[in-house]
Amino acid sequence: MIAHALRRLLGMVFTLAVSSLLIFGAMYAAPGDPVSFLVGDPENVTPERVAAVRAAYHLDEPLIVQYGLWAAGAVTGDLGTSFQYNSAVGDLILTRLPATLALVGYACVLFTVFGVALGALAAVRRGGRTDSAVTAGTTLAASIPSFVLAIALISLFGVQLGWFPVAGLGEGLLGRLHHLTLPAIALSLGSLAIVARVTRQTMAEQLDLEHVTAARASGIGEGHVVRRHVLRNALGPVVTMCGLVTASMLGGTVAIETVFGISGIGSLLVGAINTFDFPVVQAVLLYMVIAYMVVTTLIDLVHPLLDPRVRAQGSRA
Repeated sequence: MIAHALRRLLGMVFTLAVSSLLIFGAMYAAPGDPVSFLVGDPENVTPERVAAVRAAYHLDEPLIVQYGLWAAGAVTGDLGTSFQYNSAVGDLILTRLPATLALVGYACVLFTVFGVALGALAAVRRGGRTDSAVTAGTTLAASIPSFVLAIALISLFGVQLGWFPVAGLGEGLLGRLHHLTLPAIALSLGSLAIVARVTRQTMAEQLDLEHVTAARASGIGEGHVVRRHVLRNALGPVVTMCGLVTASMLGGTVAIETVFGISGIGSLLVGAINTFDFPVVQAVLLYMVIAYMVVTTLIDLVHPLLDPRVRAQGSRA
């Protein structure tokens, strides 16, 4: 386990280095010049002013030198200064991060609980009306874009019925849960469908195995068989899928945060792109890469703990 963790750590460092280089290079290959934003009033633009701005932000240096300066600062926690807000990029991200984490955490609870429950129900009732209804419902849910669902939820539950607020985060735990319910549902519905389908498939495969038949023949109750011999053995793929979905959500809240007016990482990224705020864009994209790598690494480390067969294969290897 320790050797595997060290290998994963080295792989993460290499991936992070390559990703940071690609992110930095892609930003400066994109159309637009941040100098035009930094200079300010176009009427006061002079060659001397432009040269001074480029020198102040090291924009007159070669690209590889700029990357070296940025990477060195990022290692020490200095992600630069925002062009738009004129404040440290790290502070901006730390300010916006709790909102995104709260939204993703709420959505994660929803798609995990309801996705696994629906998938297990469909697997147990294979071939029946319940199975058909769950399959049809999850297929429909997976086909609806999150921003379309968000607008529909706002129109029905926010405007017409007035049950939920449609913007902001609220105050206190209950207020935040109330405000984030509609965004979390919109964010999680497609993922819920994926988790439900994976749970149904893996449990259906387990139900056909010989040890399940033997357990039933020995007189063990059906509920006990499903919990101990079916669901437990199906947890590996389900947990893996839940982790991958969560990792993608950490960087995929842009549309939901924009629609519901949530001041999170996604809305910060949209504003930074619109104003050519390159330091913020680079830092947010780097955060997305790190978040994905951390979650996927945790999945790899936890998976052997859930499935003894994986542990045994690793020991033999």
